[in-house]
Amino acid sequence: QVQLVESGGGLVQAGGSLRLSCAASGRLFSSAPMAWFRQAPGKEREFVASIRSSGASADYSDSVKGRFTISRDIAERTVYLQMNSLKPEDTAVYYCAASSHYSGIYSLRSLRPYDYWGQGTQVTVSS
Repeated sequence: QVQLVESGGGLVQAGGSLRLSCAASGRLFSSAPMAWFRQAPGKEREFVASIRSSGASADYSDSVKGRFTISRDIAERTVYLQMNSLKPEDTAVYYCAASSHYSGIYSLRSLRPYDYWGQGTQVTVSS
C-alpha cells in the first residue's frame, strides 16, 4: 500500500510563493511517475505538473509553465512543487498523485495513470 501526504499549502498574496511537499511511503518505485493536480470549487481536477525519475522529464500545464517547478528527492521519497508569482486563479486544493505501474498508454497529464492520491492541501491566493 502506498500513502501520499501533502503539506505546505496556505494563504498567500498575489505575487508570492509557496512550496508544496508530497511524502510517499509504502511500496513505490523511486522512478514512478508522480504529479500534482489541482481542483478549484465547481471545477474539474486539472493537471499542473508531472515528473518521472529525473528533473529532465518534467512537464507543466501552460497555465503554470515558467512559474512553477516540480522536483523530487528520490532518497527522501518526496516530490515538491515550488510555486512562484502566484495568481488568484491558482487558488485550489492541490493533490499529489503517483502511478505505481505506468504503462505509457495514457498521458501523464490525464487522471488515468494515477492509482494513488494524497488528501489534498489548500492553496489560497488573495488579490
